[in-house]
Amino acid sequence: MEEAHTFAQELSDILEKNKVVSKEEAQAMQIAFKDSEQAQFDDFLIEEGLVDQEDLLKALSQYYQVPSFDVGGYFFDHFLITKFPKGFLLREAVIPVGVEENILSVVANNPSKEGLESAMREFVTYDITFMVGLRLPITDAVKEFYDKAPTQVKQDIDLREERRLEAEAEEIEDSSELAVKLEEED
Repeated sequence: MEEAHTFAQELSDILEKNKVVSKEEAQAMQIAFKDSEQAQFDDFLIEEGLVDQEDLLKALSQYYQVPSFDVGGYFFDHFLITKFPKGFLLREAVIPVGVEENILSVVANNPSKEGLESAMREFVTYDITFMVGLRLPITDAVKEFYDKAPTQVKQDIDLREERRLEAEAEEIEDSSELAVKLEEED
């Protein structure tokens, strides 16, 4: 838990330095979150409106010393995401963004998490470079990508049923035409 205390303290100091929160607010955050996990701290700051997403991403970028990336509204590459199991992406709060010159760019809520890069290498052979992002938008994007919309499933079922009915109608029409031809021959 010492890492969480250090994270909350250092991030609140960065937010204060960036003039996003006052010194008193930074101290209150450090006290409130001294024993909390990073994800809880990030989520709380956003949910309570203490910090906006852009300011938090900037502070996280400074903390981890990697670029930040807002996954909201980004269209992810189907091929890349399906290289990783949904459970892994959710558990680690990571999502692959793109590949350039055999380097996979990945957005992670905690890009310096011990063992994260090696765990990702179980699924891909690319070199990996990390960016930092917010946990909830990352996990929401993963869920949105993997979970089928109820309307989509219904449309697919309706389309299959429509095609089946069309095929049956064609069979009936073909057999009717055959019956008419046979009667004409008699």
